[in-house]
Amino acid sequence: MSGVSERTWSDVLVQMRAGHPELFRPWFSALEPLGMQSGVIQVATDSPSHHRYLTQQCQRAFSQAAQAVTGRLITVEFVPPATPQLDEAPLSFETEELRLNESYTFENFVTGPCNRLAHAACFAAAEAPGRTYNPLFVHGAVGLGKTHLLQAVCHHILQNNPQARVLYISCETFTNHFVEAIERGALHQFRYLYRHVDALVIDDIQFLGTKERTREEFFHTFNTLYQAQKQIVLSADEAPNVIPSLEDRLVSRFNWGLVTRIDPPGLETRMAILSKKAKLRCMSVPDDVIHYLATIVESNTRELEGSLTKLAAFSQQYGGIINLEIAHQAFGDAVQTPARKISIPDIVQAVVERFGVRSADLLGKRRNRSVAFPRQVCMYLARELTTLSLEEIGGYFGGRDHTTVLHAIRTIQNQRNQDPELELMLRGLIGALRKQSVYENRP
Repeated sequence: MSGVSERTWSDVLVQMRAGHPELFRPWFSALEPLGMQSGVIQVATDSPSHHRYLTQQCQRAFSQAAQAVTGRLITVEFVPPATPQLDEAPLSFETEELRLNESYTFENFVTGPCNRLAHAACFAAAEAPGRTYNPLFVHGAVGLGKTHLLQAVCHHILQNNPQARVLYISCETFTNHFVEAIERGALHQFRYLYRHVDALVIDDIQFLGTKERTREEFFHTFNTLYQAQKQIVLSADEAPNVIPSLEDRLVSRFNWGLVTRIDPPGLETRMAILSKKAKLRCMSVPDDVIHYLATIVESNTRELEGSLTKLAAFSQQYGGIINLEIAHQAFGDAVQTPARKISIPDIVQAVVERFGVRSADLLGKRRNRSVAFPRQVCMYLARELTTLSLEEIGGYFGGRDHTTVLHAIRTIQNQRNQDPELELMLRGLIGALRKQSVYENRP
């Protein structure tokens, strides 16, 4: 069996992260190839849950990544961990040790209006574990930096206190540990592991919602840690009160501390993220290329990082040179006909025509019902149809703060759920605005 170089495997992981960000997990960095034989790269796994996830979800994606890196028709297979005898090793929890990405620190996190509160809250919690913002709940869409912030909390706590017991896991790992403990009669060991830590940090807690027995166990674990003033940090795609099937008692406990949201980054923040990521990769990327990439990649941080990976790979054809012309060649297929973005002025104009109010009143300070409700509709549509943060939306409508915008959004959403006429009107406005953006983009 021939070996697989560390550089080759590192390139495979980079390709995997860029090509399949929805599958990539932080613990992939700990995977080690055993070697290659007959065109098959064998990779060791250190737990049944990791082996199951890799085999069922990632086999094809890893093979594609390996082929892209090597240029050869090879496949990747995952070797399950050795099964210990029950009397020798009652549980295998020690095989899922804390693994952190070294670059996921507060110093490497780019802040902006979209994530400033979440960053500040995480830093405060890491500075004084168990005493400030406990529990801390961070939520937002995929790829906006939740995992980065959670791992930064772990790094900071360990930096200040290397002896601290910090457990960073995914919700899936917690569930798998609990199931394994039940099957092997080792609940005492399970509870000792989770209830004797200084900080419990769990990613993707939304997956707890559908598992009744796991919810019950987590409820008691949460109470034990909270009463002992141990830090609890959780992340999810949604706020606690909208996670399906999550019990009210857990929702109320998640809201005991601070719930903070990460929004999609604006243009300036995306440019700052790209500049930071390029420096970490020792890439020299001109400012005009940074602006170009930030303009065409709007969704999340992972795709921004993936755009740098693609650009670096494409530039190798030109001796590693990176300029705007090469960037256009690399991404030309993705931006041949970009749709014009829906802007707040577009939304304001549509609402003005629908409600018969003046745009100056919508953007001003008047609070009477005839103006306040259309203004709330504008804020709601701005949140639905643009990537602007709450602060940016509030600034446009008379300098209102993000809590006012959030209240407006919730008010319209609640009324939309209860009022069929409002639902029909909003659908009409959204459809017209989207149709207008597509129509104006035609040559």
